[in-house]
Amino acid sequence: MKKTFFKKVAIVGVGLIGGSLALDMKRLGPAGHVVGIGRSRENLRIAESRKIVDSWTTDPARGAEGCSLVVVAVPVKSVARVVDSIMPVLDKGTIVTDVGSVKEKIIEEVEPLLKDGVSFVPAHPIAGTEHSGAGAALTGLFKDKKCIITPTPATNQEALNTIRELWQEVGSQVVIMDAKLHDIILAGVSHLPHVIAYSLVNTIASMEEKKGQTLLEFSAGGFRDFTRIASSSPEMWADICSMNRTAILDAIEEFQRTLEELKESIARDELSAIKRAFERAKKIRDAHIADG
Repeated sequence: MKKTFFKKVAIVGVGLIGGSLALDMKRLGPAGHVVGIGRSRENLRIAESRKIVDSWTTDPARGAEGCSLVVVAVPVKSVARVVDSIMPVLDKGTIVTDVGSVKEKIIEEVEPLLKDGVSFVPAHPIAGTEHSGAGAALTGLFKDKKCIITPTPATNQEALNTIRELWQEVGSQVVIMDAKLHDIILAGVSHLPHVIAYSLVNTIASMEEKKGQTLLEFSAGGFRDFTRIASSSPEMWADICSMNRTAILDAIEEFQRTLEELKESIARDELSAIKRAFERAKKIRDAHIADG
């Protein structure tokens, strides 16, 4: 018999992450009734037609009422606003969690909003694609992927254990981490690559405008693979850049330093230095891929 953690769950933001979590919760048993909450009626109808949610509403407070778990899967700058809007209707014992790619700022904004008896467990599943919306939701998206949970001294231990079990139930490898460390790590391995991918596409577009020559039609698999994540939601990534600004700026500065070193080696035609830089990168990436 399937184990049910929550009789009624609200998913605020039924997109790739929220929708995929709902699919797995319904498929594997941690959820009974799933309520979808969002701004777009069309997206919510898609979620209902795909059986991601059992019911839906555009009113967060109405949708969250009577739920024992609320998953806030909206752009990171909107998390606190959503939590504030639903807090009056939440029952004692309700757990609120998020899936945001920034943790320290979200915690800073959300914890003061909590009323007695309601727990907040900050979480971030390291999974996804460049696609968005309920149509992009996938079963098994989180299997064998990491999910980072960043509790604070105020986090209820029982609620923390429950959210850990939930992510393990959908196949994730749960890592408990300090929020500040999370943001530094993600700035390097996730946020910086997105900034670079967006910038690269814009650079090529600017070169086309300046030279009056089409470049993109000659791009091949390497360019498409490198810039795949530039098809991600601009709203989501603009919010992330704002919420994790300091760590992202530090990562950009380190990237600029490394790029400047390579630029100087190319300018001086120092083939040995160029080769060393490329070999180091290849060795590191190959080892990472080999480790799975």
